[in-house]
Amino acid sequence: MEIIKKGKKGERKRVTKKSVIRKYGKGKAVSASVTKTYPQILSRYKEAKRNDKHLPLTLDDIASVEGSASPDWNGLLSKVLRCDPGATDADEYEKAREGILTAIMYPNLTNPIIQHVIHNGRKRIDVTYTNMAINGFFSWAATHYPAAHVFVECKNYTRDLGNPELDQLAGRFSPSRGKIGLIVCRAFKDKDLFIERCRDTAKDDRGFIIPIDDDDLAILIEERKNNPLYSDFPLIHDRFRRLLD
Repeated sequence: MEIIKKGKKGERKRVTKKSVIRKYGKGKAVSASVTKTYPQILSRYKEAKRNDKHLPLTLDDIASVEGSASPDWNGLLSKVLRCDPGATDADEYEKAREGILTAIMYPNLTNPIIQHVIHNGRKRIDVTYTNMAINGFFSWAATHYPAAHVFVECKNYTRDLGNPELDQLAGRFSPSRGKIGLIVCRAFKDKDLFIERCRDTAKDDRGFIIPIDDDDLAILIEERKNNPLYSDFPLIHDRFRRLLD
């Protein structure tokens, strides 16, 4: 624990937990004695805790606690890119995409459910995330639209996506589950045309579908990897705005 206080000439001085113990001692008796002598300390502490916002652990923090490695962004991207488009690597592509998206979206989207079954097994969603964002794009989206969850469909196709793929994801939306999703694929011959199809879906009140291809994935990684608690996602936010035009 470190406490910041003013030093001589107004400079900021760090007070460590060890130095506090050396000066005051430790234990319940010491806490009771200091609180009795300085009753305002307890009320100030309670007020500070009441207004304190606890940020989630970063991925590096979690790695340190668990003794594991921090995210290897290049390695995660490589797993996606080395999958061959087509049915043969479809499962591997879905796993690789889930792995990198989970790392990119943390701590905004959490608790991924793979092959999420809905409608008593009649429909499945490749990946369902719980929207836990406290700021940034996904927090803003949840304030204005149904977004308790965010859904992802992975398409390892050799061809462009079309209306059937849009209809499939839109059919998984509901006001209670959420109406925002990502459809991820390898590439688009005409990305602008597909975004127009997504815009048509939004205009028909069937939900908001944001397309993400391999090139977009590389951009998302660059946006994310130098900011442990990143939440803005300008690429996703900009693409979402295009659905509203």
